[in-house]
Amino acid sequence: MVIKKQEFDEDEVVIFDEAIVYKRGDYWQFRLWLRKEGKYARRSLGTRNRTTAIEKGKEQYLELYANLKQGKTYFSIDAKKAAELYVAHRQKDVEVGLIVPGRLGTIRAHLKNWLDFIGRDTKLKEMERTDCESYFHFRVKGAGRTAARQVTVQNEQSTINAMMDWLFKRGEGRIDGFDFRKLPRIDTRDDAIRRSTFDDDEIKAIHQAIDRYCDRQEQGLEEREWLMRCAAGQFFRMAAMSGLRVGELMQLTWHDIWWRGHWSKKKSKLISLVNVTVRAETSKTRKSRELYFKDDGYLRDWRRLIVSTTGDHSEKGRPIFASDGKTPITKRALYYHFDKVLQLAGVDRTDRALVPYSFRHYFITERITAGLTYQQVAELCGTSVAQIERTYFHLNDDARMTHALAGHDVDEPSVWIPEED
Repeated sequence: MVIKKQEFDEDEVVIFDEAIVYKRGDYWQFRLWLRKEGKYARRSLGTRNRTTAIEKGKEQYLELYANLKQGKTYFSIDAKKAAELYVAHRQKDVEVGLIVPGRLGTIRAHLKNWLDFIGRDTKLKEMERTDCESYFHFRVKGAGRTAARQVTVQNEQSTINAMMDWLFKRGEGRIDGFDFRKLPRIDTRDDAIRRSTFDDDEIKAIHQAIDRYCDRQEQGLEEREWLMRCAAGQFFRMAAMSGLRVGELMQLTWHDIWWRGHWSKKKSKLISLVNVTVRAETSKTRKSRELYFKDDGYLRDWRRLIVSTTGDHSEKGRPIFASDGKTPITKRALYYHFDKVLQLAGVDRTDRALVPYSFRHYFITERITAGLTYQQVAELCGTSVAQIERTYFHLNDDARMTHALAGHDVDEPSVWIPEED
Protein backbone atom coordinates (compact mmCIF):
# COMPACT_ATOMS: atom_id res chain seq x y z
CA MET A 1 0.00 0.00 0.00
CA VAL A 2 1.55 3.29 -1.15
CA ILE A 3 1.84 5.95 1.57
CA LYS A 4 -0.67 8.75 1.02
CA LYS A 5 1.48 11.31 2.80
CA GLN A 6 3.59 13.23 0.28
CA GLU A 7 5.57 15.65 2.45
CA PHE A 8 7.99 14.40 5.08
CA ASP A 9 10.11 15.94 7.78
CA GLU A 10 13.88 15.72 7.74
CA ASP A 11 13.78 12.86 10.24
CA GLU A 12 11.31 10.79 8.19
CA VAL A 13 12.48 8.45 5.40
CA VAL A 14 10.18 6.41 3.09
CA ILE A 15 11.15 2.76 2.55
CA PHE A 16 9.92 1.09 -0.68
CA ASP A 17 6.98 3.55 -0.90
CA GLU A 18 5.18 1.74 1.94
CA ALA A 19 7.10 1.99 5.20
CA ILE A 20 8.66 4.85 7.11
CA VAL A 21 11.68 5.10 9.36
CA TYR A 22 11.51 8.09 11.61
CA LYS A 23 13.37 9.54 14.55
CA ARG A 24 11.77 9.76 17.96
CA GLY A 25 13.97 11.28 20.58
CA ASP A 26 17.51 10.06 19.91
CA TYR A 27 16.61 6.75 18.23
CA TRP A 28 15.14 5.74 14.88
CA GLN A 29 11.92 3.79 14.60
CA PHE A 30 10.19 1.74 11.91
CA ARG A 31 6.49 1.87 10.98
CA LEU A 32 4.39 -0.02 8.41
CA TRP A 33 0.62 -0.01 8.00
CA LEU A 34 -0.84 -3.55 7.94
CA ARG A 35 -4.04 -3.30 5.96
CA LYS A 36 -5.40 -6.78 6.80
CA GLU A 37 -4.84 -6.33 10.52
CA GLY A 38 -5.86 -2.66 10.55
CA LYS A 39 -2.87 -1.62 12.66
CA TYR A 40 0.64 -0.22 12.37
CA ALA A 41 3.57 -2.56 12.83
CA ARG A 42 6.08 -0.55 14.89
CA ARG A 43 9.61 -1.49 15.89
CA SER A 44 12.57 0.32 17.37
CA LEU A 45 15.63 0.12 15.14
CA GLY A 46 17.96 0.66 18.11
CA THR A 47 20.27 3.11 16.39
CA ARG A 48 20.94 6.83 16.33
CA ASN A 49 22.58 6.73 12.89
CA ARG A 50 20.39 7.75 9.93
CA THR A 51 22.15 5.56 7.34
CA THR A 52 22.08 2.51 9.63
CA ALA A 53 18.40 3.16 10.36
CA ILE A 54 17.56 3.17 6.65
CA GLU A 55 19.35 -0.15 6.08
CA LYS A 56 17.67 -1.73 9.10
CA GLY A 57 14.32 -0.34 7.95
CA LYS A 58 14.73 -2.07 4.60
CA GLU A 59 15.56 -5.34 6.35
CA GLN A 60 12.50 -4.99 8.58
CA TYR A 61 10.27 -4.29 5.60
CA LEU A 62 11.54 -7.27 3.58
CA GLU A 63 11.12 -9.59 6.59
CA LEU A 64 7.57 -8.40 7.26
CA TYR A 65 6.66 -8.53 3.58
CA ALA A 66 7.90 -12.15 3.28
CA ASN A 67 5.88 -13.18 6.34
CA LEU A 68 2.75 -11.43 5.09
CA LYS A 69 3.04 -13.18 1.72
CA GLN A 70 3.05 -16.49 3.61
CA GLY A 71 -0.15 -15.53 5.39
CA LYS A 72 1.54 -14.90 8.75
CA THR A 73 0.26 -12.21 11.08
CA TYR A 74 2.32 -9.56 12.81
CA PHE A 75 0.09 -9.17 15.81
CA SER A 76 -0.45 -12.18 18.01
CA ILE A 77 -3.47 -14.45 17.88
CA ASP A 78 -4.92 -15.63 21.19
CA ALA A 79 -4.80 -19.14 22.64
CA LYS A 80 -8.34 -19.96 21.52
CA LYS A 81 -7.59 -19.04 17.91
CA ALA A 82 -4.32 -20.98 18.08
CA ALA A 83 -6.14 -24.14 19.16
CA GLU A 84 -8.76 -23.68 16.43
CA LEU A 85 -6.07 -23.35 13.76
CA TYR A 86 -4.31 -26.49 14.93
CA VAL A 87 -7.51 -28.53 15.09
CA ALA A 88 -8.37 -27.40 11.54
CA HIS A 89 -4.89 -28.48 10.47
CA ARG A 90 -5.34 -31.95 12.02
CA GLN A 91 -8.82 -32.21 10.46
CA LYS A 92 -7.04 -32.35 7.10
CA ASP A 93 -5.06 -35.32 8.43
CA VAL A 94 -8.37 -37.08 9.09
CA GLU A 95 -9.58 -36.35 5.57
CA VAL A 96 -6.49 -37.92 3.97
CA GLY A 97 -6.45 -40.85 6.40
CA LEU A 98 -3.35 -39.95 8.44
CA ILE A 99 -5.28 -40.06 11.74
CA VAL A 100 -8.67 -41.46 12.71
CA PRO A 101 -11.58 -39.20 13.73
CA GLY A 102 -11.32 -40.49 17.28
CA ARG A 103 -7.76 -39.16 17.52
CA LEU A 104 -8.97 -35.73 16.45
CA GLY A 105 -11.56 -35.83 19.23
CA THR A 106 -8.79 -36.62 21.71
CA ILE A 107 -6.74 -33.67 20.44
CA ARG A 108 -9.74 -31.37 20.93
CA ALA A 109 -10.18 -32.63 24.50
CA HIS A 110 -6.47 -32.14 25.28
CA LEU A 111 -6.47 -28.57 23.98
CA LYS A 112 -9.68 -27.72 25.85
CA ASN A 113 -7.94 -28.60 29.12
CA TRP A 114 -4.96 -26.47 28.10
CA LEU A 115 -7.22 -23.51 27.30
CA ASP A 116 -8.83 -23.84 30.72
CA PHE A 117 -5.35 -23.57 32.21
CA ILE A 118 -3.68 -20.93 30.04
CA GLY A 119 -6.72 -18.71 29.40
CA ARG A 120 -8.46 -18.40 26.06
CA ASP A 121 -7.61 -14.70 25.63
CA THR A 122 -3.89 -15.08 26.35
CA LYS A 123 -1.82 -13.83 23.42
CA LEU A 124 0.33 -16.52 21.81
CA LYS A 125 3.37 -14.28 21.31
CA GLU A 126 3.29 -13.27 24.97
CA MET A 127 3.71 -16.88 26.16
CA GLU A 128 6.98 -18.04 27.71
CA ARG A 129 8.43 -21.53 27.86
CA THR A 130 7.86 -21.64 31.63
CA ASP A 131 4.16 -20.71 31.51
CA CYS A 132 2.98 -24.34 31.85
CA GLU A 133 5.25 -25.51 34.66
CA SER A 134 2.26 -26.00 36.95
CA TYR A 135 0.07 -27.71 34.33
CA PHE A 136 0.41 -31.14 35.96
CA HIS A 137 -0.73 -29.80 39.33
CA PHE A 138 -3.67 -28.06 37.63
CA ARG A 139 -4.82 -31.27 35.95
CA VAL A 140 -4.35 -33.49 38.98
CA LYS A 141 -5.29 -31.15 41.84
CA GLY A 142 -7.22 -28.38 40.12
CA ALA A 143 -10.27 -27.18 42.06
CA GLY A 144 -13.59 -28.36 40.65
CA ARG A 145 -11.94 -30.76 38.18
CA THR A 146 -11.81 -34.52 37.93
CA ALA A 147 -8.30 -35.65 38.79
CA ALA A 148 -6.41 -36.84 35.70
CA ARG A 149 -4.00 -39.76 35.67
CA GLN A 150 -0.33 -39.08 35.04
CA VAL A 151 -0.31 -40.86 31.69
CA THR A 152 -3.26 -38.71 30.58
CA VAL A 153 -1.41 -35.51 31.50
CA GLN A 154 1.70 -36.71 29.67
CA ASN A 155 -0.34 -37.33 26.52
CA GLU A 156 -1.92 -33.87 26.82
CA GLN A 157 1.49 -32.25 27.17
CA SER A 158 2.67 -33.99 24.00
CA THR A 159 -0.37 -32.69 22.10
CA ILE A 160 0.14 -29.15 23.41
CA ASN A 161 3.80 -29.04 22.41
CA ALA A 162 3.01 -30.54 18.99
CA MET A 163 0.61 -27.61 18.48
CA MET A 164 3.14 -25.05 19.71
CA ASP A 165 5.81 -26.41 17.38
CA TRP A 166 3.42 -26.21 14.42
CA LEU A 167 2.43 -22.63 15.29
CA PHE A 168 6.07 -21.61 15.76
CA LYS A 169 6.96 -22.88 12.29
CA ARG A 170 4.10 -20.79 10.88
CA GLY A 171 5.42 -17.68 12.61
CA GLU A 172 2.44 -17.40 14.96
CA GLY A 173 4.35 -17.98 18.21
CA ARG A 174 7.66 -17.05 19.78
CA ILE A 175 8.34 -20.47 21.31
CA ASP A 176 8.18 -23.98 19.87
CA GLY A 177 7.01 -25.62 23.09
CA PHE A 178 6.64 -25.39 26.85
CA ASP A 179 9.07 -26.69 29.45
CA PHE A 180 6.65 -28.86 31.37
CA ARG A 181 7.77 -30.04 34.77
CA LYS A 182 9.48 -33.41 34.54
CA LEU A 183 7.16 -36.10 35.86
CA PRO A 184 8.23 -39.22 37.73
CA ARG A 185 8.63 -42.31 35.60
CA ILE A 186 5.58 -44.55 35.68
CA ASP A 187 6.42 -47.89 37.26
CA THR A 188 4.89 -50.54 35.04
CA ARG A 189 5.31 -53.13 37.78
CA ASP A 190 2.47 -51.68 39.81
CA ASP A 191 -1.05 -53.06 39.64
CA ALA A 192 -2.43 -50.26 37.44
CA ILE A 193 -3.49 -52.69 34.70
CA ARG A 194 -4.96 -55.09 37.25
CA ARG A 195 -7.09 -52.27 38.63
CA SER A 196 -8.27 -51.15 35.19
CA THR A 197 -9.46 -54.51 33.93
CA PHE A 198 -11.98 -57.19 34.86
CA ASP A 199 -11.67 -60.73 36.11
CA ASP A 200 -13.58 -63.71 34.71
CA ASP A 201 -16.31 -63.59 37.34
CA GLU A 202 -16.92 -59.90 36.66
CA ILE A 203 -17.17 -60.50 32.91
CA LYS A 204 -19.71 -63.24 33.56
CA ALA A 205 -21.69 -60.89 35.82
CA ILE A 206 -21.53 -58.15 33.17
CA HIS A 207 -22.94 -60.48 30.49
CA GLN A 208 -25.81 -61.36 32.81
CA ALA A 209 -26.35 -57.69 33.66
CA ILE A 210 -26.53 -56.81 29.96
CA ASP A 211 -29.30 -59.38 29.51
CA ARG A 212 -31.30 -57.76 32.31
CA TYR A 213 -30.46 -54.22 31.20
CA CYS A 214 -31.74 -54.93 27.70
CA ASP A 215 -34.85 -56.87 28.77
CA ARG A 216 -37.56 -54.66 27.31
CA GLN A 217 -40.43 -56.24 29.21
CA GLU A 218 -38.71 -56.36 32.60
CA GLN A 219 -37.38 -52.81 32.32
CA GLY A 220 -40.53 -51.39 30.71
CA LEU A 221 -38.59 -49.71 27.90
CA GLU A 222 -39.78 -47.64 24.99
CA GLU A 223 -38.42 -48.83 21.65
CA ARG A 224 -35.85 -46.04 21.24
CA GLU A 225 -34.34 -46.56 24.70
CA TRP A 226 -34.46 -50.33 24.28
CA LEU A 227 -32.55 -50.24 20.98
CA MET A 228 -29.96 -47.84 22.43
CA ARG A 229 -29.37 -50.17 25.39
CA CYS A 230 -29.07 -53.13 23.03
CA ALA A 231 -26.50 -51.28 20.90
CA ALA A 232 -24.42 -50.47 23.98
CA GLY A 233 -24.78 -53.98 25.37
CA GLN A 234 -23.63 -55.64 22.15
CA PHE A 235 -20.76 -53.15 22.00
CA PHE A 236 -19.53 -54.27 25.44
CA ARG A 237 -19.93 -57.94 24.57
CA MET A 238 -17.92 -57.63 21.36
CA ALA A 239 -15.26 -55.49 23.07
CA ALA A 240 -14.64 -58.29 25.59
CA MET A 241 -14.63 -61.02 22.93
CA SER A 242 -12.54 -59.26 20.26
CA GLY A 243 -10.18 -56.91 22.09
CA LEU A 244 -10.89 -54.18 19.54
CA ARG A 245 -10.26 -50.58 20.53
CA VAL A 246 -13.26 -48.39 21.30
CA GLY A 247 -12.65 -46.26 18.20
CA GLU A 248 -12.32 -49.34 15.97
CA LEU A 249 -15.60 -50.76 17.24
CA MET A 250 -17.44 -47.48 16.77
CA GLN A 251 -16.41 -47.37 13.10
CA LEU A 252 -17.08 -51.05 12.38
CA THR A 253 -19.76 -51.69 9.75
CA TRP A 254 -21.76 -54.81 8.90
CA HIS A 255 -19.74 -55.01 5.69
CA ASP A 256 -16.59 -55.56 7.79
CA ILE A 257 -17.76 -58.83 9.35
CA TRP A 258 -18.95 -62.22 8.21
CA TRP A 259 -19.67 -65.56 9.85
CA ARG A 260 -17.71 -68.73 9.30
CA GLY A 261 -18.68 -72.21 10.57
CA HIS A 262 -16.42 -75.07 11.66
CA TRP A 263 -17.66 -78.57 12.45
CA SER A 264 -16.32 -80.28 15.55
CA LYS A 265 -14.16 -83.36 15.01
CA LYS A 266 -17.15 -85.66 15.35
CA LYS A 267 -19.28 -83.26 13.34
CA SER A 268 -21.72 -83.17 16.20
CA LYS A 269 -21.57 -79.43 16.64
CA LEU A 270 -21.12 -76.45 14.34
CA ILE A 271 -18.78 -73.87 15.84
CA SER A 272 -19.57 -70.39 14.54
CA LEU A 273 -16.80 -67.81 14.27
CA VAL A 274 -17.04 -64.13 13.44
CA ASN A 275 -14.45 -62.88 10.96
CA VAL A 276 -13.69 -59.17 11.48
CA THR A 277 -11.75 -56.93 9.13
CA VAL A 278 -10.37 -53.79 10.76
CA ARG A 279 -9.84 -51.30 7.95
CA ALA A 280 -6.60 -49.29 7.89
CA GLU A 281 -8.46 -45.99 8.00
CA THR A 282 -10.20 -46.97 11.25
CA SER A 283 -7.16 -48.47 12.96
CA LYS A 284 -5.01 -46.44 15.35
CA THR A 285 -1.87 -47.86 13.70
CA ARG A 286 -3.21 -47.19 10.17
CA LYS A 287 -2.76 -50.88 9.31
CA SER A 288 -5.58 -53.25 8.40
CA ARG A 289 -5.89 -56.60 10.14
CA GLU A 290 -8.25 -59.55 10.43
CA LEU A 291 -9.29 -61.53 13.48
CA TYR A 292 -11.75 -64.20 14.52
CA PHE A 293 -13.69 -64.75 17.68
CA LYS A 294 -16.31 -67.27 18.72
CA ASP A 295 -19.86 -66.16 18.10
CA ASP A 296 -22.19 -66.54 21.07
CA GLY A 297 -25.26 -65.77 18.94
CA TYR A 298 -25.80 -62.27 20.29
CA LEU A 299 -24.29 -60.51 17.27
CA ARG A 300 -26.57 -62.38 14.84
CA ASP A 301 -29.56 -61.58 17.04
CA TRP A 302 -28.59 -57.91 17.05
CA ARG A 303 -28.32 -57.92 13.25
CA ARG A 304 -31.80 -59.44 12.92
CA LEU A 305 -33.21 -56.92 15.38
CA ILE A 306 -31.80 -53.94 13.45
CA VAL A 307 -33.10 -55.28 10.15
CA SER A 308 -36.57 -55.92 11.59
CA THR A 309 -36.88 -52.49 13.24
CA THR A 310 -35.37 -50.38 10.44
CA GLY A 311 -36.37 -52.50 7.44
CA ASP A 312 -32.89 -51.87 6.00
CA HIS A 313 -31.09 -54.98 4.69
CA SER A 314 -28.07 -53.15 3.28
CA GLU A 315 -24.68 -53.67 4.95
CA LYS A 316 -22.03 -51.51 3.32
CA GLY A 317 -21.39 -48.36 5.30
CA ARG A 318 -23.94 -49.26 8.01
CA PRO A 319 -22.33 -49.06 11.47
CA ILE A 320 -22.90 -52.12 13.63
CA PHE A 321 -23.50 -50.29 16.88
CA ALA A 322 -26.23 -47.90 15.80
CA SER A 323 -29.69 -48.05 17.34
CA ASP A 324 -31.22 -46.56 14.19
CA GLY A 325 -28.97 -48.50 11.83
CA LYS A 326 -27.29 -45.30 10.61
CA THR A 327 -25.72 -43.19 13.37
CA PRO A 328 -23.02 -44.88 15.50
CA ILE A 329 -23.44 -44.76 19.26
CA THR A 330 -21.52 -41.87 20.83
CA LYS A 331 -18.78 -42.15 23.44
CA ARG A 332 -20.93 -40.18 25.83
CA ALA A 333 -23.76 -42.71 25.49
CA LEU A 334 -21.30 -45.59 25.86
CA TYR A 335 -19.95 -44.24 29.14
CA TYR A 336 -23.48 -43.64 30.42
CA HIS A 337 -24.63 -47.20 29.72
CA PHE A 338 -21.27 -48.61 30.87
CA ASP A 339 -21.82 -47.11 34.32
CA LYS A 340 -25.35 -48.48 34.46
CA VAL A 341 -24.33 -52.00 33.43
CA LEU A 342 -21.45 -52.16 35.93
CA GLN A 343 -23.75 -50.95 38.69
CA LEU A 344 -26.28 -53.64 37.77
CA ALA A 345 -23.50 -56.26 37.66
CA GLY A 346 -22.32 -55.29 41.13
CA VAL A 347 -18.74 -54.61 39.97
CA ASP A 348 -16.70 -52.90 42.69
CA ARG A 349 -15.12 -49.76 41.19
CA THR A 350 -13.41 -48.55 44.37
CA ASP A 351 -9.93 -47.28 43.42
CA ARG A 352 -10.33 -48.81 39.96
CA ALA A 353 -10.11 -46.88 36.69
CA LEU A 354 -12.69 -48.94 34.81
CA VAL A 355 -13.75 -47.63 31.39
CA PRO A 356 -15.01 -49.31 28.17
CA TYR A 357 -11.33 -49.70 27.15
CA SER A 358 -11.00 -52.06 30.13
CA PHE A 359 -12.61 -54.78 28.00
CA ARG A 360 -9.51 -54.62 25.76
CA HIS A 361 -7.29 -54.98 28.83
CA TYR A 362 -9.32 -58.03 29.84
CA PHE A 363 -9.05 -59.57 26.38
CA ILE A 364 -5.27 -59.15 26.21
CA THR A 365 -4.81 -60.39 29.77
CA GLU A 366 -6.94 -63.46 29.07
CA ARG A 367 -5.02 -64.28 25.86
CA ILE A 368 -1.61 -63.97 27.50
CA THR A 369 -2.54 -66.09 30.50
CA ALA A 370 -4.02 -68.66 28.09
CA GLY A 371 -0.53 -69.14 26.63
CA LEU A 372 -0.42 -66.93 23.51
CA THR A 373 2.94 -65.28 22.83
CA TYR A 374 3.39 -61.52 22.91
CA GLN A 375 3.85 -61.64 19.12
CA GLN A 376 0.54 -63.43 18.61
CA VAL A 377 -1.32 -61.05 20.92
CA ALA A 378 0.27 -58.01 19.28
CA GLU A 379 -0.82 -59.15 15.80
CA LEU A 380 -4.30 -59.97 17.06
CA CYS A 381 -4.76 -56.59 18.74
CA GLY A 382 -3.04 -54.34 16.19
CA THR A 383 -0.23 -53.11 18.41
CA SER A 384 3.50 -53.67 18.86
CA VAL A 385 5.23 -56.45 20.76
CA ALA A 386 7.11 -53.79 22.71
CA GLN A 387 3.84 -52.21 23.84
CA ILE A 388 2.45 -55.56 24.98
CA GLU A 389 5.67 -56.39 26.84
CA ARG A 390 5.83 -52.97 28.46
CA THR A 391 2.23 -53.04 29.66
CA TYR A 392 1.47 -56.70 30.39
CA PHE A 393 4.82 -58.32 31.14
CA HIS A 394 3.79 -58.96 34.78
CA LEU A 395 1.31 -61.55 33.51
CA ASN A 396 4.16 -63.89 32.64
CA ASP A 397 5.06 -64.03 36.33
CA ASP A 398 1.42 -64.83 37.14
CA ALA A 399 1.36 -67.61 34.56
CA ARG A 400 4.66 -69.11 35.73
CA MET A 401 3.42 -69.04 39.33
CA THR A 402 0.15 -70.77 38.35
CA HIS A 403 2.00 -73.50 36.43
CA ALA A 404 4.42 -74.07 39.30
CA LEU A 405 1.58 -74.50 41.80
CA ALA A 406 -0.54 -76.71 39.57
CA GLY A 407 -1.99 -79.56 41.60
CA HIS A 408 -1.52 -77.80 44.92
CA ASP A 409 -4.38 -76.40 46.99
CA VAL A 410 -3.21 -72.80 47.41
CA ASP A 411 -5.38 -69.76 48.01
CA GLU A 412 -3.19 -67.48 50.12
CA PRO A 413 -0.96 -64.77 48.61
CA SER A 414 2.72 -65.64 48.30
CA VAL A 415 5.11 -64.67 51.09
CA TRP A 416 8.86 -64.28 51.26
CA ILE A 417 10.70 -67.13 52.98
CA PRO A 418 13.76 -65.92 54.89
CA GLU A 419 17.09 -67.56 54.13
CA GLU A 420 18.43 -70.02 56.62
CA ASP A 421 21.59 -69.13 58.51
